[in-house]
Amino acid sequence: MKKILIVIIVLVILGLIIWKVSSKALLPLNPDNNISSTTTVSVPTSQTVKVSDKLSEYKNDELGFSIKYPTTWERLESPSNVTFTVPISDSIEKNTIAKLEAKIDVVSGTCGFPPITTIKERSSVKIKDLTFNMISMSNTVQGRNYFNRMYTLQKNSICYYFMFSSITLSPSNKGYTGAEAQKIGARNVLLVDTADSQFKDMVRSFAFVIGPAGQDETKVAPKK
Repeated sequence: MKKILIVIIVLVILGLIIWKVSSKALLPLNPDNNISSTTTVSVPTSQTVKVSDKLSEYKNDELGFSIKYPTTWERLESPSNVTFTVPISDSIEKNTIAKLEAKIDVVSGTCGFPPITTIKERSSVKIKDLTFNMISMSNTVQGRNYFNRMYTLQKNSICYYFMFSSITLSPSNKGYTGAEAQKIGARNVLLVDTADSQFKDMVRSFAFVIGPAGQDETKVAPKK
């Protein structure tokens, strides 16, 4: 009888010990329980700051640059580039523009323009202490007018590509004739030239940035 009682007491004690340990394991990880916890903090790689009513500044620490661009331009980011779509509004005056777009692409390797035969202009542009190579192209195919301007900038093993693209449909292909077609054509030219000028200003505002440095892992003693 005594042996049975002793066994029961031992089992009760073991049960209490197991309950105590398991209850501690289920406690939330917070400072009140004196148990260390790890918090993951999301650090943004890019940010946009409004400089004025007409101008904003875009900064990307991961891609390593900042630029200023018209606030009305719509921005779309990806891991290796940022694209700006220029709004095309016909609420005031009609136009037949199908595309107005600026893009900055960051790639590994040596800069090089695509093999193009119809180059309109080629030059090197000095901006501050940076030298950009530039080409522009224009072409008309089946009532579509294409105009593109491209800059390249080499930094070590990284190439920065700056591309402006426009596609304009012929007013006659959209059913416009006479004075109205001429007016729309002039409007098209004005919108493309304005966006192209703003794109060139964006390139002139380009600057390299250095993001926040991470912790040197070789100097960090692992926590015990």
